[in-house]
Amino acid sequence: MDVVTPNIEKVKKLAGELAPDVIDGLEDRLTEVSESVFEELAPVAPVTGVIAIAQRPSHSLNDILNDPTSAPLIYLEEPSNLGNVGAVIRVAAAAGAEGVLTSGVHDPWHAAAVRGAAGLHFAVPVLRVGTLPSCDRPLVALDPDGEPLQQSQIPERAILAFGTERGGLTPELLSKADARVSLPMRKGVSSLNLATAVAAVLYVWRLAD
Repeated sequence: MDVVTPNIEKVKKLAGELAPDVIDGLEDRLTEVSESVFEELAPVAPVTGVIAIAQRPSHSLNDILNDPTSAPLIYLEEPSNLGNVGAVIRVAAAAGAEGVLTSGVHDPWHAAAVRGAAGLHFAVPVLRVGTLPSCDRPLVALDPDGEPLQQSQIPERAILAFGTERGGLTPELLSKADARVSLPMRKGVSSLNLATAVAAVLYVWRLAD
């Protein structure tokens, strides 16, 4: 991992205030760059004045789908808001999900999604796919017309599929689902934020685990 800053002395001062145990050897890990280069690397400058440049992990879709652990896998069908994608990745990491797959035009590794995940892209596999391939994992679709979610409705190694807040999941994906579940909501409320819905479903699973 490379760490760059336009002001090494400022970073050393910050480390002295927040993490004095890392000061020794810190300067050897820092690369000082010009303000213009720093702005190219970070269009939205962090208040710390530090950027860490890390290599994106390489994940195989087959390895993710065939992983034998019991945790569910999150699938987001054509999400439209990258901030929401990042928030989903964050909650997936917190709850212990197997990983996050997305489809559609938006890259889940976009800077906006990485910011929304608070760096937790490196805690779980995150991968964009063309379509969700057939596999031996049970597919559980979140659908407003589905049965109210119960802990017993999330089987081991499930793929939990979520659509957009406005349109939901496509009919094609719903037709492949082994189960359709919904989150009960009071009358007059039509939907939840995507990340909130994912969090609710994951913690229903987590509490039953």
